[in-house]
Amino acid sequence: PERPTLGNTDYAFEMAISNIRYGEGVTKEIGMDLQNLGARRVCLMTDKNLSKLPPVNAVLNSLAKYGINFQIYDNVRVEPTDQSFLDAIQFAKKGEFDAYVAVGGGSVIDTCKAANLYAASPSAEFLDYVNAPIGKGKPVTVPLRPLIAVPTTSGTGSETTGVAIFDFKELKVKTGIASRAIKPTLGIIDPLHTLSMPERIVANSGFDVLCHALESYTALPYNERSPCPSNPINRPAYQGSNPVSDVWALHALRIVARYLKRAIRDPEDREARANMHLASAFAGIGFGNAGVHLCHGMSYPISGLVKTYKPKDYNVDHSLVPHGLSVVLTSPAVFAFTAQINPERHLEAAEILGADIRTARIKDAGLILADTLRKFLFDLNVDDGLAAIGYSKADIPALVKGTLPQVR
Repeated sequence: PERPTLGNTDYAFEMAISNIRYGEGVTKEIGMDLQNLGARRVCLMTDKNLSKLPPVNAVLNSLAKYGINFQIYDNVRVEPTDQSFLDAIQFAKKGEFDAYVAVGGGSVIDTCKAANLYAASPSAEFLDYVNAPIGKGKPVTVPLRPLIAVPTTSGTGSETTGVAIFDFKELKVKTGIASRAIKPTLGIIDPLHTLSMPERIVANSGFDVLCHALESYTALPYNERSPCPSNPINRPAYQGSNPVSDVWALHALRIVARYLKRAIRDPEDREARANMHLASAFAGIGFGNAGVHLCHGMSYPISGLVKTYKPKDYNVDHSLVPHGLSVVLTSPAVFAFTAQINPERHLEAAEILGADIRTARIKDAGLILADTLRKFLFDLNVDDGLAAIGYSKADIPALVKGTLPQVR
């Protein structure tokens, strides 16, 4: 039913996604894509771990085969910071590239988006495009170079979205840049790349997909968001749940329910891993246009304030809470809280994730979804709550302070 417009709320939603190409072995086409773009100087971004693995090798083979001139930047930091973004930006400015290729998880793809953006606007200050209230949140009006994203995890969906996230070190919070202008030109979704992922990376990136789907499906509807932009360039990428995003979010949730546990438990289960790789892009199409809410908003200080936690399967020299883990840990509490706004959607999500809702009461929707999520996480032996990753009651004020700037 149509809801009455409350004061100055938005009345429209917009659908923006990258082109995506899916297929086993499709990475071999990337050299031809760059030829088709007329690229003369290409920047290939990845991280130190991946630079030794088959996905990067497949890209290098294709670039060599088609005679593409490129420079490689493999200094991307897992869970990037403002400083690690700035290093990549400096490399991009110096190289004067006319196309970019990002091979990696969200950290690599996001870093490459930022490098492309700031290389294209050399006079911009770093905080100009960073989300308010931390940065100035200016709209992007400069043309960017083509960026081809090759995801190697099944998580962030960064290959389809106009969002780049980083840790702002001095404030110890994560923030980011959100603009349709920075979304990749093309996402190359090659399920072969998922075979390089260790078990915990499959799990944590899968949790990100789960939360992308749940949060975008339960986000405030687009026509209840205010203010209504005076110009379409100011309509946020994260515009609220809408009929197009809903389709993608629900479909991604169904794939997660069916395949995530299989993908984690059996590295040889190619069907499960291929489906999760696609689910990541589907959820990206959903949340990239609807937006995420509390799990993500609260996850940023959980990552940013990390003390000594080092996750299994991540070969890094700094302590970190993987993004998907920081997001999913709060999910039972979050959805128990948000259910009162739209209990039907919360029940529907619980049912997709395996709950029996035949005798459920609508007022219990939040608790049912929370229990379903707790059981799901318990089955996958996930760290039990924030205490398990090194936080105590004494940290609550700092976690709250880091959450408040997240305008979700």
